[in-house]
Formats: sequence, C-alpha cells, structure tokens
Amino acid sequence: MKDEAAKTDMLIVGAGPVGLFAVFEAGLLGLKCHLVDNLDRSGGQCTELYPEKPIYDIPSRPKVTGQELVDDLMKQASPFDPVFHFNQQASELIRLDNKKWRLTTDRGDVIEAPIVVVAAGAGSFVPKKPNYPDLEVYEEKSIDYAVHRMNKYDDKELVIVGGGDSALDWVMGLEPLARKITLVHRREGFRASPDSEARMKQLVAEGKVDFVMGNIKKLNGTGGQLESVSIETVDGDYEDISCDYLLPFLGLKVSLGPIARWGLNLDRKYVTVNMETFETDTAGIYAIGDVCIYPSKLKLILTGFYEAAVMCHSAFKYAFPDRKMATGYTTTNTAIQERLGVSSDKK
Repeated sequence: MKDEAAKTDMLIVGAGPVGLFAVFEAGLLGLKCHLVDNLDRSGGQCTELYPEKPIYDIPSRPKVTGQELVDDLMKQASPFDPVFHFNQQASELIRLDNKKWRLTTDRGDVIEAPIVVVAAGAGSFVPKKPNYPDLEVYEEKSIDYAVHRMNKYDDKELVIVGGGDSALDWVMGLEPLARKITLVHRREGFRASPDSEARMKQLVAEGKVDFVMGNIKKLNGTGGQLESVSIETVDGDYEDISCDYLLPFLGLKVSLGPIARWGLNLDRKYVTVNMETFETDTAGIYAIGDVCIYPSKLKLILTGFYEAAVMCHSAFKYAFPDRKMATGYTTTNTAIQERLGVSSDKK
C-alpha cells in the first residue's frame, strides 16, 4: 500500500469512453480527475471487444471504430492531465471524517476525492481463468493474467496462452526480454488483428518464438513455482515445455466486483441513480454509462456522454458550493478556453 493517498477532485472508476468524456467535462469546470481501471489501457469495451468494429451512432461521426473513438477521447481529455491507475480494481471505499472518499485498489493505490463516479460500463473486466489442474497452487506465484512489470520476465522462459490481441501483443512486447517464449493456442486461426498475427508469425519464422497448437493438460513445479507445462498437441502427442511463468490471455468476463459491496442501491447488476443529477443514493457517489439505471434509460455511448456532462455540473455544486462554476459555451467562454489551452477564433 502506498504511504500517502493521492488527492484529486474527482475519482472515476472506469476508463471507457464515458469515463474519458467525464474527464473532459470535469476539466472544463476546473476539476482534476484520477481514473481506476482493471484493464491495462483506456477504452473499456471499445478497445477490448471491438477496437476495429465500426460504430455508426456517435454524433458528427458517420463511422468510427472503437479504437479511433477512444484515441480521440484521450486527445480531447489530454489538456486536463488525468491520472490513470491501470491494471487495478477499485476495492475498498470508505467515507472520511472530512466527508471525502478514500478508495484503495487491489494493488494498494490510495486515492482521496470528494466525488466518486462509477463509470464501469457493464462492470469490471476480469480475466477468464483456464481449467488447469492445480491452477490455484501457482497463481500469484508463477501464473500471471496481466503484465504489471515487464522486467519481471527478463531472461525467463515464458509460456503465453491465447489467440487474441492481448496474447500476441505480449508475445511481441516480451520477446526482446525473455530467454524463450512459447505461444500455445488451440488452433491455427487467431482472433487478433492481421498486423499482429503477421508480426507474430514472422517471429516464429525467424526462430525467436515457438508456436505450439494444443492445450495445456498439466502444470509441473514445486512450491508454487512452475518448471514446465505438459501440452497435448492437436496431433494427439504430448510434450513438456519448460516454463518459469505462464501467462494465459484467454479473454475477459464482466463482473461488478467490489462495487457491489459499497452499499449502493442496486437493481440487479445496475446502480440506480437520480436521473436529474446521476447521483446514487449515497451523497458524493455518482454513476454514469451502462452501469447506471433509471426510467427511460437508453444504453448508448451518446447517452453516457450526456450523463457525464450533467453529472459533472451536479457534482461540482455538491463538492464545491463556494466555488464559481464556469458555464457557457466553449466557443465564447474565455475561462473554459484557457483551460483547454486554446483561444477564440478571430473573425
């Protein structure tokens, strides 16, 4: 756990499109934001599930891919210097005597803010775990579902499992560091981008990466430290692959996780809110995007953008009642333009 809590104006749980737009809207009002996300990058479902899939219902964008939308939202939020806490799940949330909230992540980061915004989409993305015998013996010791520190794998023998972008990205990212990398996938076809697949196959052709088609059937080691994995190949043969660390990238599933234990009023897996402010039944905690529910709710990205704008104005008045809030249009309000780092166009 960190010795000292990070202080900010608004803490956003979830760095998907709606969370990113909330950073922009908060920044226009002069509020600083920290964001916590279980993934290793911003974008939520857009980058994890459909980065190259076209989206047709974003205002002024006849067609935009999930990744393009996230890239533009990051650029739009960049003048306000948001702080991201990736690869972390929002865990414990407590109310302090000064009425602020203190959130602790599962990796020990501590953040304090008067405003907490749940923008977790359908929930936190958590890794799908393989059904290997004795899996729990090796977890948190020599099996990792995410890469937190690349230098951990320096000069190690790695077995990476999966056929999606995450698996192939880390094959390429860790290849310069690792002593040996073996990629295991159950079939020849991949779910990754064509570019990533081509680059991975080039590494295999150059002898820098081994590729085995098959399934892991047994984990071998002592005291939680892997020594090898036993693989049944598609040809029905068995072979043992030496292994210091096993990294299964088998996709993600969605879970509301610890948020469900924060005492908020839930309707099934959704957080109920006041649709005029998007505040939950707990003062200072708001919810926007797919995770919140109210009468007439439409589960669309553009709806989440509206919710983010309304929420930021409401949260500002709640947390900073003595501050003057900059209102008006970005085209004419000079205070807002200064925060954006732009000047009005001269006619």
